[in-house]
Amino acid sequence: MRTFANTYRYAVLAAAALVAIAAALVLGKLTGALDPVALLDAGAMSRYTLPTATVVAELASALTLGGLLIAAGIAPEGKAIRAGLVLAGISGGVWTIAALARAIASASVAMGVSVTSPEFGAGIEMYVTQVEGGRALAMVPILAAVVTIVAMGSSTSTGAAWAAVGVVGAFAVQSSAGHSASAGNHMLAISAIFVHMAGAALWIGTLGAIIVLWVRGSLDRSQLSAAITRYSPVALWAAVIVAISGLAAAIVNVGSLEGMRSGYGALIIVKAAIFAVLVGFGAAQRRIVIRNITDRAAKTSVTRNFWRLSAVELLTMGAISGVAVALSSTAPPAEESIGRPVTAAFLVTGHELPPEPTLANYFTQWNPDVLFAIAALAGVVTYVRWVVRLRSRGDQWPIWRTASWVGAMVVFAYTTNGGLALYGHVLFSAHMLQHMVLAMIVPLLVVSAAPATLALRALPHRSDGSRGPREWLLTLLHSRWAQFFSHPIVAAINFAGSMIVFYFTPAFEWALRTPAGHVAMVLHFSLAGYLFANALVGIDPGGKRPAYPMRLVLLLATMAFHAFFGVSIMSSESLLVANWFGWLGREWGPSALADQRTGGEIAWGIGEIPTILLAIIVAVRWTKDDERIAKRQDRRADRDGDAELAEYNQMLAKMAERDD
Repeated sequence: MRTFANTYRYAVLAAAALVAIAAALVLGKLTGALDPVALLDAGAMSRYTLPTATVVAELASALTLGGLLIAAGIAPEGKAIRAGLVLAGISGGVWTIAALARAIASASVAMGVSVTSPEFGAGIEMYVTQVEGGRALAMVPILAAVVTIVAMGSSTSTGAAWAAVGVVGAFAVQSSAGHSASAGNHMLAISAIFVHMAGAALWIGTLGAIIVLWVRGSLDRSQLSAAITRYSPVALWAAVIVAISGLAAAIVNVGSLEGMRSGYGALIIVKAAIFAVLVGFGAAQRRIVIRNITDRAAKTSVTRNFWRLSAVELLTMGAISGVAVALSSTAPPAEESIGRPVTAAFLVTGHELPPEPTLANYFTQWNPDVLFAIAALAGVVTYVRWVVRLRSRGDQWPIWRTASWVGAMVVFAYTTNGGLALYGHVLFSAHMLQHMVLAMIVPLLVVSAAPATLALRALPHRSDGSRGPREWLLTLLHSRWAQFFSHPIVAAINFAGSMIVFYFTPAFEWALRTPAGHVAMVLHFSLAGYLFANALVGIDPGGKRPAYPMRLVLLLATMAFHAFFGVSIMSSESLLVANWFGWLGREWGPSALADQRTGGEIAWGIGEIPTILLAIIVAVRWTKDDERIAKRQDRRADRDGDAELAEYNQMLAKMAERDD
């Protein structure tokens, strides 16, 4: 009976994959995405291989990520960790092969050359080396192979975490290769598709991995209960992420309500309907299974209900995966608009120039970034939940720290999605103002909120040997990398020196031209600012903080360096990234070089304001620390009759006698 049940469950897993492939092929045929091209047709084999390989690659990558999450902390410690890594390695191998097949089929379709043609060899070499989308698709199987090797060679949660970083990197590379990447709003489209892929993989892959390991016997009933309980919030967050990013991608690609009448719009409607059904099954899981999971008498029925709901959920996930692949194979209406004039700004940046900047436009114009918008929203929700959890058990947390965190997330969201983000892409002065806010204002607010301290107090401790969020946070804080970069001197050098490295190397142009570079820029300067501010005035765990005089010395040195950096920008006669800021064809505002000098003034003048505020905070903390020491010494003197002073006077008397 057990063998039959396992065979049935494996059949359901296989059926989910077949449903995904069938949905991709059928819908691709209905929308015309699989029809032969009048000129330079690659042949039926390439046209049908591309969606099939894409479905297999998407499902295998999701299962790879799910297996890694099982090993990283979803399942209790034991054989489940190694089983999750083995599952990730096997599915990673399938992902590697399928991604390679997808790259080959994509090259064939893009060039209109059959894979059996003698010209295909030379053509694919050009495709994967000179075409942006081709380079991205060629990188995915390489990253998948690296993930496979790391997963197979690891046996710990740390190895699983490193492999998961590789999966996320592959998603980031792949997100730049689809139709969405060439739509009107380049940054928003790529950000939305990356977040969408990651959220869907979390949702589908983790559930699939739990079921596979349960069927294989790597999870017993109690471990399954723990895994289901820990998967539930992951699924909830993934559903929210998929919904928000999917809506953003649809808005970018459809362009208008008229676009919903196209085949692309019809696929969006179908996908939204299946997504609603999937959310309903997820809600049923939480209501029927999660709430009864601690009831020992109901464990058999809990397991049965979990499997029944999961079986239907997997089939539904297969269907929505197929629709997603068909959607990615169909040209969106936003790409089909022709005849509009192409401006210099559009050729350089991927979007048209915004209107002339005014104070009002800085607060009414927006450049949405799904990744950072969701990060800010999740930050507020998570922090508030931690505060509520503390207060529910009788502990207190200062309201001003909560207000500081909410303010930090609001400022961060505006800086990465509002007028600063929009004009920072075309004006050096606006970019420098964005940099100053991210590196100085947001970190100061975050340090005042002490998120790491709150997390360590609010997050539950695990006793089964696995790593939950609290254990992972402690692992990160105690790691050699964290201790090194949080050292005050290193933090100061990183904070000040990275500006020179960034602005006077190709890193600046990389951040302007690529979404990955932009994300790296935002994360680096925000994190560098946090580490520096935390070393001076924070209470979060970090490197050993120096005495207050040394803190002021570090701060004054940083102020001097900022002034030097600002003056060097102001006095420069050459334009930074001239083939970007100098080629936009702006008809408003100052010249590119004059605007760059304004950016130097911002770095020198406005950038010093948060630094002076930090100096004031350090001085106040120094004074209060002296007062605390004095009060402590007074209390000790009251207890022992000021023995320390008497001993000191006695020592002076002896020295005087010796001199006499």
